[in-house]
Amino acid sequence: MDKRNRTTNVLIVGVGGQGVIMVSKVLAQLCQEAGHDVKQSEVHGMAKRGGGVFSHVRFGAKVWSPTIPEGEVDILVALEWAEGLRWIRHLKPETGTFIADCQKIVPPFACRSRKRGAEPAYAPQTPEEIIDQVHAGYVMDATGLAANLGNARAANTVLLGALSTALDFPEEAWAQVIAATVPPKSVQINARAFAEGRAWALGGTKRIDVTASGLQKSRAEVHHPQVETVVEITADWCKGCDICVKSCPERCLRLNDQLKAELALPDLCTGCQLCSWLCPDMAISVTNTPVQEAAS
Repeated sequence: MDKRNRTTNVLIVGVGGQGVIMVSKVLAQLCQEAGHDVKQSEVHGMAKRGGGVFSHVRFGAKVWSPTIPEGEVDILVALEWAEGLRWIRHLKPETGTFIADCQKIVPPFACRSRKRGAEPAYAPQTPEEIIDQVHAGYVMDATGLAANLGNARAANTVLLGALSTALDFPEEAWAQVIAATVPPKSVQINARAFAEGRAWALGGTKRIDVTASGLQKSRAEVHHPQVETVVEITADWCKGCDICVKSCPERCLRLNDQLKAELALPDLCTGCQLCSWLCPDMAISVTNTPVQEAAS
């Protein structure tokens, strides 16, 4: 089939809050401005609770259906590792391209045990195992790269940069659409994120650069005369609902600039555990250990 007349299918997947819809809108707008017929379909009803989000983007001379049949995806873009694995069977086995952030956002219900150090029931496949199964593949620490630029939320734009190497659109066209889509204050950092992702993906048709360390946790220790308190907050589970902040009797919690809970004033924490009990996502763990007096 003439490449100009065939339909190109791109599937973008992730979890709520990662910017899946932003990626699909940039791609759809780019295709439309290039003169293609474009169809887009998305599901994001569970986004607020960190549930799965996916978006189909199809473009070509004439596109009749907005959804991509299983096994017909030309490019799969995954903003979260397990979501990428969940949808990989939709990729064309002989010619498909897999682009994924190695970031792991493990939902609370994936944990079989809430004990400290327990292993979550998370997808066990390694990037090497997945890359061997696809025609072209890129697994990168997009979140880490974006964080080094100053804003981890630009990870989706890093992946857009990688995606741009797999499609025949001018780099300048991508930059213009991204600049028109993102908030005005973030245009510069998104431009840098796009350039970084594009440069990384141009290094080869199969690349792996995994430096993410799984769950992002903060830990604070509070020492009292009779008890030692350890407060752990799993940022990947926190949805910024603000319940812990508003319910804390000592007002020692706050939401940071990423809308994640953090222990801002640890010396005021009494270890009452109210935040841990009320957190709907089990993102906060408070452990109190009695101080054993030294033997006289």
